[in-house]
Amino acid sequence: MSEDQDREQMVARQIEARGIRDRGVLGAMRRVPRHLFVPPSRRGSAYGDFPLPIGEGQTISQPYMVALMTQLLGLTGTERVLEIGTGCGYQAAVLAEVAAEVVSVERVASLAEKARRTLESLGYTNVEIQVGDGTRGWPPKAPYQGILVTAGAPRIPAPLREQLDTGGRLVIPVGERHTQLIEIHTRLGPDEFRVAKDTACRFVDLIGEHGWG
Repeated sequence: MSEDQDREQMVARQIEARGIRDRGVLGAMRRVPRHLFVPPSRRGSAYGDFPLPIGEGQTISQPYMVALMTQLLGLTGTERVLEIGTGCGYQAAVLAEVAAEVVSVERVASLAEKARRTLESLGYTNVEIQVGDGTRGWPPKAPYQGILVTAGAPRIPAPLREQLDTGGRLVIPVGERHTQLIEIHTRLGPDEFRVAKDTACRFVDLIGEHGWG
């Protein structure tokens, strides 16, 4: 099968079949060429139902998890979104398809540069990649109408809640190192948040001042 056929099958069997209904998210998952974000040696497995290593001890998330977390943000296309943990840039590309602007922070400079090149080669002009401690967020572009964290946190980093706009959602895996629950924090007012919990998951550690250290 071609990559296009693999991608369509991925969406049908792994994503729609598990209940993802957001049309914007489904369209993004159909358009973004996931195989171009993984190392060449892994391209034959790019559309499998599992995460893959991308180097530096990091991974590209399982396709379903990318779709689920994007859907949980509840984006309409007008938002500025902050992503913590660029990795290979795949999640940033999916977000760029359904948001107006994406700011993505990666602590490993080599991964950030590789992701930047991939995104530029694919024509994504609404993604800005920064190198830094993602647990501090990225204050220069705050507030954000959505914040997505692609690593497991021991607790909610305070700077991320501070940089969330009223009505915005923070989607983040929280828990122990080997198992987390996805939490959705919606900002209702200056000091008021509504918290919901979703799927169990397992992500790499969120490293930084407000993470695992």
